[in-house]
Amino acid sequence: MKILSRLSTILLASAMLAGPALSAELRIGLQDDADVLDPAQSRTFVGRIVYTAMCDKLVDVSPDLKIVPQLATEWAWSADGKELTMKLREGVKFHDDTPLNAAAVVATIERNMTLPESRRKSELSSVDKVEATGEYEVKFTLKAPDVTLLAQLSDRAGMIVSPKAAAELGANFGSAPVCAGPFKFVERIQQDRIVLEKFADYWNKDNVFIDKVTYLPIPDTTVRLANLRSGELDMIERLAATDATSVKADDSLTYADVVNIGYMALYVNIGNGARADNPLGKDKRLRQAFSLAIDREALNQVVYEGTAVGGNQPFPPNSPWFNKDLPVPARDLEKAKALIKEAGFERVPIEMQIPNNPVAAQMMQIVQAMVAEAGFDVSLKTTEFATLLSEQTAGNYQLSRSDWSGRVDPDGNLHQFVTCEGGINDTKYCNPEVDTLLNEARASTDDAVRKQKYDAAGKILNDDLPVIYLGHQSWIWATKKEVTGFEPSPDGMIRLVGVKKG
Repeated sequence: MKILSRLSTILLASAMLAGPALSAELRIGLQDDADVLDPAQSRTFVGRIVYTAMCDKLVDVSPDLKIVPQLATEWAWSADGKELTMKLREGVKFHDDTPLNAAAVVATIERNMTLPESRRKSELSSVDKVEATGEYEVKFTLKAPDVTLLAQLSDRAGMIVSPKAAAELGANFGSAPVCAGPFKFVERIQQDRIVLEKFADYWNKDNVFIDKVTYLPIPDTTVRLANLRSGELDMIERLAATDATSVKADDSLTYADVVNIGYMALYVNIGNGARADNPLGKDKRLRQAFSLAIDREALNQVVYEGTAVGGNQPFPPNSPWFNKDLPVPARDLEKAKALIKEAGFERVPIEMQIPNNPVAAQMMQIVQAMVAEAGFDVSLKTTEFATLLSEQTAGNYQLSRSDWSGRVDPDGNLHQFVTCEGGINDTKYCNPEVDTLLNEARASTDDAVRKQKYDAAGKILNDDLPVIYLGHQSWIWATKKEVTGFEPSPDGMIRLVGVKKG
């Protein structure tokens, strides 16, 4: 009996020692907290990072920005460009063990198009109907040709959710989301953490080597890095450019970066409620003056240590969609002052809301000083990022700084922000001519024709300036040395399939 007791103790101790080695947890520091965890309703960048682990899409984007299979294994367009047929991966389950099939895809797309709270409506506005043409085949029928649809389905509009959970929870789906990704939802505590765990029946489970993922919102870049170095975190996104050199020199850390496809911008309240009654919102000459008072190259060199470039369009200067006839403007204080005077002002008061992270704060303090020399008295209102976006949506702002992570198709950087009924048109800018050009760009399969339409729309937008673009930064990550298999992508996502720890 003593021998058996002793043996049991040894086995128990061995199991306890072995336990941690069999369970790999990855703790990821995010710059912001995600908003609602419902692909139909959400809009934050960090929310998309969480979804990349939790919610598979019909198609994904590769590091070289090509559309690749995920839940759909193949697809084809009809000759007239008005039908998209997709074949689905068989044997896929949602996290509630219900099957993913054509009916589930139809239910999700229809939910995205009809849920009152959905922000995906404009992204799917070209879809007339979606139907199951087989157990694992769906067909999208479009109102008019829309080559951007495939790119939309590589993001939140194409994240397929459990019809059972969606029906039960309705608009509250974000409280307990159920998708079909490599990790399933465990818990979420606002401003503290989001916890996921490996889904045992994931279709590609043999390439998932992490058992648990915890996302922690830490807006302060210095604190994020300190937590990484101390071992409290295994990975951080959006490392401050000022810390790049020190991370590269740290033998315990791995550095990765890539130029992103998005932009940094200021949104002007043109017509979103009572607060649109402000000088900038009412007179485009003041918006032009504000833009001319900013030295974009100096701004990005100082704040981002040369890792970012100045910009005045939704596409970076190295993009094939950039309009070279509208180069990034040099700072012109005299012209800015003249425009302010022409608009009937000596000094222009304006409140700008900014996110509560040190890098954005530093950048906007420099902008505040730059535009003051022209005649703008800017007061800064700092707020948590998800709250900032909520205030933008509600129109409770005059001028707001927000970044866009970018999309693989140019339409994704523009249409939903500036068309009259755009799903993220928080400025409520509306110009029918811009709508026509951007809708025509969606309908053409000829990139040369599309470029012509975007250039024409860009010329109008560069004059009206509902959105004042500031530049384009790089995504920068840092990980502990024992984290391997992470591949940086220009879309800024953290894909965990293939990632290992230890």
